[in-house]
Amino acid sequence: MTLPRLLAGVDRAPITYDRHVQVHGDPAAGVSTLATTIERSGLRGRGGGGFPLAIKLAAVRRARGTPIVIVNGCEGEPMSAKDRLLLSATPHLVLDGAFAVARTIGAAEIIVALDEIDVRTGESVQAALAERPELTRNGVVAQIVWVPGGYVSGQESALVRWCNTGVAKPLPATPRVTERGVGRRPTLVSNAETLAHVALIARHGADWFRALGTDDDPGSTLITLSGAVDRPGVYETEPGTSLASLLNAAGGLAEPARAFLIGGYAGGWIDAAAMVTVTLTRRDLQQAGARLGSGIVVALPHSACPVAEVAEVAGWLADESSGQCGPCVHGLAAVADELDLMCRGSAEPGSLERVTRWCELSAGRGACAHPDGTAGFVTSALSVFAEEFLDHARHGPCDACDHSPVLSTPVQAPTAV
Repeated sequence: MTLPRLLAGVDRAPITYDRHVQVHGDPAAGVSTLATTIERSGLRGRGGGGFPLAIKLAAVRRARGTPIVIVNGCEGEPMSAKDRLLLSATPHLVLDGAFAVARTIGAAEIIVALDEIDVRTGESVQAALAERPELTRNGVVAQIVWVPGGYVSGQESALVRWCNTGVAKPLPATPRVTERGVGRRPTLVSNAETLAHVALIARHGADWFRALGTDDDPGSTLITLSGAVDRPGVYETEPGTSLASLLNAAGGLAEPARAFLIGGYAGGWIDAAAMVTVTLTRRDLQQAGARLGSGIVVALPHSACPVAEVAEVAGWLADESSGQCGPCVHGLAAVADELDLMCRGSAEPGSLERVTRWCELSAGRGACAHPDGTAGFVTSALSVFAEEFLDHARHGPCDACDHSPVLSTPVQAPTAV
């Protein structure tokens, strides 16, 4: 099967259940071998970490207690729109995957976690649940849980903590939520795109899934493409596709690009010259100093100031700290303040060295990956935009600083292209 897969049949209006079955066929009835099929498929989570889903499934099945499934639809990354698109336009595909996983691990409850301000998505999911009485008939209860908006609110342990205590902040790394999560029960947290893939793997099998992509990165993936492109939106492509091909599918660049942000605010920058050679695989992106993460590509135009953009985002990320860990609270704030001084030309000598050192000290020391992601974002920017940062530190703002922000403008209207 060629593309589209996940986005087949997607239009402006949500797909009804009858239309969903017409496009994708009936949901798979037997899921007794689904865990093995998912393992053979090589499906990795599409929420940012890229963790193999089969390992999560095995961990939950080993744990004691009746499991629970959380569909993570919070999408706190401002530059991402793919999960909102799936849940608002084709919610039945996500519910198929959640139901199949629930039956596989013996779960009796599905929680769909959504950002509390995302009313449109909630209405779509609620309407889809009303069309799916078989969920209740099969002994599975499905409900929506509204989560406060925030960059770290959608982290899996933060979702568990919110469900348990009403506090949407990450928990310590141990015990894992797969062992003790909601109600102290083993909990599988998976984002919307991952579960949509499960729905199709359950129908068509592992070999079908692996017919696209590469051996190491099989299947298709959704990319939220924005910035200086002619047609921004959500694209379905396959790993191994070149960045240049993705941009061509979007009508090309609307203006020359200075660089590309890959992976969003927890991702990394690559120079515009790499556009010709880089492919959307983990290996290629890692060699270029980036990672696909939750499937985000932003083309930063030459008319924008990278220093102003990075300083603005770093400040926002510092403010998004849950306030639990010193390296996150103090380290990220110090980095953001120094970048702001550099942007305004008010920093003391040695500012680049200080920011680099603080990023190194902040990474790997928090309860969640927020300090790591922020440090990687900033460190990558200091490398790719070294000349621009030095120029700002010495001379202050440039003419491009007044350009309308690119990164601090979230992708508002998810569209499938």
